[in-house]
Amino acid sequence: MYLRRAALVLLLLAPPLVAQQQAPQNDSIRKDDLKADLFFLASDLTEGRLVGTPGNALAAEFIKSRFERLGLSPAAPDGSFFQTFNLVVAAIGADNSLEVVNADETSMRVQPGQEYYPHRFSASGHVKGSVVFAGFGISAPALSYDDYRGDGVKGKIALILDHEPGERDPASPFDGVVSAEAAVPFRKVLAAQERGAIGVLFVSDVHNHPGVQNFEAAAHTYWPAKPPRIDQFFLADYLDRIRIPSAQISPALASILVRGTGRSLEDLSRAAESARTDGPIPIPGPQVALTVSVNRHIVPDRSIMAMLEGSDPQLKQEVVIISAHHDHEGADGTQVFNGADDNGSGSVAVIDIAEAYALAAKAGQRPRRSILFAVFGSEERGPLLGSWAYTEHPFRPLDKTVAVLNMDMIGRNMEVPVGGGRRFNGLDVQSAESNSNSVNIIGHSRSPALKAAVEQANRTFGMKLKMDLDNNPSNLLRRSDQWPFLQRGVPAIWFHTGLHPDYHTPNDRPEKINYEKMEKIARLVHQVSWDLAQQGAKMPSSNNRFQNP
Repeated sequence: MYLRRAALVLLLLAPPLVAQQQAPQNDSIRKDDLKADLFFLASDLTEGRLVGTPGNALAAEFIKSRFERLGLSPAAPDGSFFQTFNLVVAAIGADNSLEVVNADETSMRVQPGQEYYPHRFSASGHVKGSVVFAGFGISAPALSYDDYRGDGVKGKIALILDHEPGERDPASPFDGVVSAEAAVPFRKVLAAQERGAIGVLFVSDVHNHPGVQNFEAAAHTYWPAKPPRIDQFFLADYLDRIRIPSAQISPALASILVRGTGRSLEDLSRAAESARTDGPIPIPGPQVALTVSVNRHIVPDRSIMAMLEGSDPQLKQEVVIISAHHDHEGADGTQVFNGADDNGSGSVAVIDIAEAYALAAKAGQRPRRSILFAVFGSEERGPLLGSWAYTEHPFRPLDKTVAVLNMDMIGRNMEVPVGGGRRFNGLDVQSAESNSNSVNIIGHSRSPALKAAVEQANRTFGMKLKMDLDNNPSNLLRRSDQWPFLQRGVPAIWFHTGLHPDYHTPNDRPEKINYEKMEKIARLVHQVSWDLAQQGAKMPSSNNRFQNP
């Protein structure tokens, strides 16, 4: 009901779209040009474009050179085509321990990998204090939801559940069955820290995920003895804010800790599903001494950004963003993950749309608003770290950002095979042939006005616009670069032709791309962007339900 009311309000507030004028130079976007660029960008020469590799740097320089050759302006305030940002990769240190100290001074010490392990995003340090149960550890003022009512966690260690309330409920006020940003673990630590907690212990929400858990195996997977081929990164902007230690503990250890409440862990977890008027629940008895040692290493990365300034003296301060990401999975020995569809396809489409705008500008046809062409880095490695970095340090104010049109995997037909496994979780079985002229529009439910703009532009192109993935356990809504913008209230949509069996495998190669379909989608995105840049009024903010801190 909440979403239906919000959507109706936005539809009533939405500015009327101007009568559609064909975007100038739309027909300059051609499949042969897209193919030529993609055969380079997704070639073995770029080595799968893994963050921090020479192949990734080569791909970024290629995109920058194309923008430069088109005569576009560098978008960064320092006069460059790059937005640089720092990533963090973590390694476990030598001094990690957890001790439960009872009121009678007896204690139980556990070793990392047994009943607990430190989190990668944890700050290093030592704390000792009593424990309070703080439900899911979520603070979402926009939803009038707060697990930290009062000051019950101040000076204490917060015991909080993984995930979120109503995680399987399509009508959940957070994000339906999509994992909400409020439930991201490091954001929970920041919320606890803001309320005065000195540390955080996470435990599985056992009422939603019952059954025997092999916690030791999970710990060894989290901190493997052999470093993984691909590291998990965090954005330094966020980890620099975390000052308290945090760790994951087993349900068995948590059950011991909560005995003093007179309730079981399952009972406390189940009760956390409903919004409460009281605050965190004190746990009488034991104190916990937690020492965390995590070594952080900085890895620099960058996104590629170019600007075409608008023609209107006032409206040129506003911007339409056309985006994609260029990084992928790298190489494993001689086996290259070329990432032609994911996301060489979106990256070269941004280049060709930029060329259409550059050609029109040379002919004296500039859009009224400015256009920012953004090819983000580190989408795969966090994820979405390049676009999160941009929302932290935008080149134009986010309240001056009219919309984000994101392209990620626009070169194939969605294909979900029988028995496809977890990578196709929540998606109906469907053939590639059935999706030959379809494109998924993801994020449409957050901005009815932007959805209407896409539908109007599509009258010329006649594509089948599929709009069934916004509230889906596949989590696709939060799996590409439109997501950070939605969290900040910016209307944003992802154009996506869908997952397929070659997704994230070495078989995602440029010779398998449907270039005619790719051309059609790129022309559609170009038309939508032109319409948005030309219309008089700025459309309303997206109806996101959690505002990022």
